[in-house]
Amino acid sequence: MSSSNSLILVLLAVTLVVFYRKKIVADWQLFRLNRQIWARDKWENWIKPLFVAAILAIAIRSFLLGPYKIPTGSMRTVLMEGDRIFVDKISYRFHEPQRGDIVVFKYPMDRKKDFVKRLIAFGGETIEIRSGEVFINGQKLETPPVLAEHFYYNREDWDYGKAGQKILIPKDHYFVLGDNSAQSSDSRNWGFVSKKDMIGRAVLIWWPPQRFRLIKDS
Repeated sequence: MSSSNSLILVLLAVTLVVFYRKKIVADWQLFRLNRQIWARDKWENWIKPLFVAAILAIAIRSFLLGPYKIPTGSMRTVLMEGDRIFVDKISYRFHEPQRGDIVVFKYPMDRKKDFVKRLIAFGGETIEIRSGEVFINGQKLETPPVLAEHFYYNREDWDYGKAGQKILIPKDHYFVLGDNSAQSSDSRNWGFVSKKDMIGRAVLIWWPPQRFRLIKDS
């Protein structure tokens, strides 16, 4: 720890002691007189509220709203490197993802990692990338409009990105692409996202402050 950081911590500790000196003295006297009452007071006023808050925070993060950091530029310009986002983990429990949603999921090649891409196609559909455009079941994809705004590159060295290749997506799986197609490793490379690996939908950029905004899928 640097000397400047140590000085800040010392000053913070001194400030807390100055502001709460009467409370500290009273607590010390209560501790000396009746430790049982002192312990009950600390449980009710400090430990119990902090415990409940911790449980709620864990529940919210695990089941409702999770924070994630964007590590790459694969979703430029909607999401930039270093953006910190919140992901809605609950909505997909009540309805299916929608085409065009920006979704977070477990990376199929390493499920310890989470990826963020845009959902393009569903199980049972046939997808083809042709001249930068996406075709679903032979029809050019124009809805939602955001999907027609990006140029999607073919990749002859990837299993699912070749020109002229028509791909049938397995049942209960999704095909996802990065908006910044030239710099995105996505379903063209490693295939499909299983429904069970879907985590949720990106809903809010909360950091950095100048980037604070709702994430619009379309």
